Amino acid sequence: MGHTPVLPAAALPALRGAAAVYAGEGVDPALWSAEPASAFVAGPSVVLITTNPDEPAARELVAAGAPVVGTPAVPLLDAVAVMDRLRSPGGCPWDAEQDHESLRQYLVEETYELLEAIEDGDRAAMREELGDVLLQVLFHARIAAEDADEPFGVDEVASDLVTKLVGRHPHVFSHDPAVRDAATQQHRWEELKQVEKQRRSSVDGVATGQPAVALAGKLAQRVARAGFPVDLLPEGDDTGTTLFAVAALAKLAGEDPETELRAVARRFEADVRAAERSAREAGLTSLTAADWRAHWPS
Repeated sequence: MGHTPVLPAAALPALRGAAAVYAGEGVDPALWSAEPASAFVAGPSVVLITTNPDEPAARELVAAGAPVVGTPAVPLLDAVAVMDRLRSPGGCPWDAEQDHESLRQYLVEETYELLEAIEDGDRAAMREELGDVLLQVLFHARIAAEDADEPFGVDEVASDLVTKLVGRHPHVFSHDPAVRDAATQQHRWEELKQVEKQRRSSVDGVATGQPAVALAGKLAQRVARAGFPVDLLPEGDDTGTTLFAVAALAKLAGEDPETELRAVARRFEADVRAAERSAREAGLTSLTAADWRAHWPS
């Protein structure tokens, strides 16, 4: 598979409706069937593809109301360069002191902050939190590149990801008659993963460090694909067994117990805040059980 540059998805509507497409700095005109940006007529139906949104042609097109499409490679390379600078001599002392273990807490925190932004539908926060998660990837990759025994960097991480995505999608990059729809693709993905990782158990590879509700659901999903009968799920009256059974059965029913429980918890949090706010407006500084009931959202 060649290294053909790709454009962001947001660029496609502008390109499809363009009367003319021009290639600016760092872009091969022949690749996109575009005209060189050295001579163009600006206008709202003209699009410039460039790796430098600040080049003169880009500024002139923006002034004329035309969309400018920036290729994704440069900002990513800039992010890698900034991370390298922070870890290098003369960079940030705090960044230089970090290792994989010290960064674990931040990876978890940033992931949950992104999850919260997704749940809230906050697009601005999603954009910011995706950047924070990307920072963790770049940070860990830079630290890994400094390892004396088994170094690898962000390029190796990206290369391995490309290999995995291509290998797990034979129906896209080659012909695979076993994949007919999303359901068969998911089944095929698991089959390919089993072979690729040489797994001997249906639960190999399940991350046991994930939240317990998600873990229970994932375990149940994995064994169900291996023909595991539901009647062999843990039984008992204790809290742990009951919670496991509820999470497992929810997952087998096609629900995501972790997401469902988080949604209830978020609603409960919002109701608590609303009741406390109502009580404060009524002049209360502490609440009795009766006060909670009186101010609880209906």
